[in-house]
Amino acid sequence: MVKETGYYDLLGVKPNATPDELKKAYRKLALKYHPDKNPNEGEKFKAISQAYEVLADPKKRDLYDRGGEQAIKEGGVASEMHNPMDIFDMFFGGGRRGRSGPPKGKDVVHQIKVTLEELYNGSTRKLSLQKNIICPKCEGRGGKAGSVEKCANCRGTGMQTRIQQLAPGFMQQIQSVCVECQGQGEKIAAKDRCKECQGKKIIREKKILEIHVDKGMKDGQQIRFSGEGDQEPGLEPGDIVVILDESEHPVFRRIHSDLTMKMEINLTEALCGFQKTIKTLDDRCLVITSLPGEVIKHDEMKSILNEGMPFYKNPMEKGRLIVHFQVKFPENNWITGEKLVELEKLLPHRVESIIPDHAEECVLHKFDPATNRAGMNGRQGEAYDSDDESSGHHGGQRVQCASQ
Repeated sequence: MVKETGYYDLLGVKPNATPDELKKAYRKLALKYHPDKNPNEGEKFKAISQAYEVLADPKKRDLYDRGGEQAIKEGGVASEMHNPMDIFDMFFGGGRRGRSGPPKGKDVVHQIKVTLEELYNGSTRKLSLQKNIICPKCEGRGGKAGSVEKCANCRGTGMQTRIQQLAPGFMQQIQSVCVECQGQGEKIAAKDRCKECQGKKIIREKKILEIHVDKGMKDGQQIRFSGEGDQEPGLEPGDIVVILDESEHPVFRRIHSDLTMKMEINLTEALCGFQKTIKTLDDRCLVITSLPGEVIKHDEMKSILNEGMPFYKNPMEKGRLIVHFQVKFPENNWITGEKLVELEKLLPHRVESIIPDHAEECVLHKFDPATNRAGMNGRQGEAYDSDDESSGHHGGQRVQCASQ
């Protein structure tokens, strides 16, 4: 039992969530509240990142489960937290440290919905987006050749520094963005600015990417287009990263390379055999057979080899299709009289129980675990019923009455 669920609630998962469920929840929320997409949701993005960093680490998660957010602070874990953007970059593979050559621009991340059928059969999708490119007219200079001058106010640094005296002998150095060049470090006269980009050096361009979803790809898998990110003078373009987001399927559920499905059968089919058909994700029809006398138990599972998900980059090999049988029992009063006697002869013998003389007889009532209530007109937990309903004695009173 966890002490508090704040971090779990932030990610929209239950306290018993698996690592995969945590990853999926963080991925969706981080993309939704990323500052590049939602500039006003910086605090939300930070909170989501902190929650994921704690719950993704088994030791930190155990500490949080036992003592809540206060335990994280008192345990010194809070001071070890990473920058939210670093967590995002590590999660999406956007590491840019230790590179040689020109610095690399930011990666642009997009998420697309894919069906289980697309992951099974493979598909091609098109993604339309807008991206920055270096202005072809001025070649990223912002104006005519030779018209760009270094800003005299900041000496080309883009930042201006001023000294402020706090007290006699105490000075403070303050840095701010240069107001003359707006941090560009250079100035272009209005008459010399490029008419195409208005001196901004970049323009917006529509780009259509063709995304190949290969057979066997997984939920959350990344497809990276190197160098297709936004362009900016002096920077190597970043990448466009496409994240696959698998939609829930009405029949099949994927577990690694296996597919699972539930199949309901009645008691006759479970005991006497059946033939059923299964429509596969590539529109084939499979026939499964249970021979007469081959009893199928409730919650029993059986598998069909090589009918699961194709292996990524080896689609000729597949996992298993696992069928989870649910045996539906007949409704009340489905058989009575002589037929019940005949049926009992066919079924295994009942185990007779030895009833002690002092045993108390109880009545079983319907129970709905969803509402935690017994089906007795709203009454709960009356263990005993009186033999004489008209006497009005119930529960513990019946025991007392029987002893008199």
